[in-house]
Amino acid sequence: MSLKRQRIGIAVVEHDGRYLVGVRGENGPLPGFSEFPGGKCLDGESPEHGAARECAEETGLAVEIVDALYQRDFDYPHARVALHFYLCRPRGPVAERHQDFHWVSATALRDLKFPPANQPVVELLVNRALREVRDADGMGEPGR
Repeated sequence: MSLKRQRIGIAVVEHDGRYLVGVRGENGPLPGFSEFPGGKCLDGESPEHGAARECAEETGLAVEIVDALYQRDFDYPHARVALHFYLCRPRGPVAERHQDFHWVSATALRDLKFPPANQPVVELLVNRALREVRDADGMGEPGR
């Protein structure tokens, strides 16, 4: 029997150069792995709306979608997923913790254990942060 591909909306919430990250619980798939807020899209729901809804449900933080960040299909032993990652920003007050999620610097993302399907997004965020640091230091300018 073939598993139906599930659409997953994921909110990559950025604030002051940090990203909102949680750790998956022991009772579900991929226990102990780090995660961005997100989850299964409801029937007829767009991945963008699903990402924002799941973020609000999981963290209590309302977000606005800034841009589509990355999309990929991935087959896990427990599920076939179509992952839609969206760069988001908070629409309300920001605390150090939002339920079971906390803020992590871009470069610290590399030290966390994310699911295999998330690795390209983690690398994209880390590389983007490193590029911004180089540009701020003038290292990205020609002739330097």
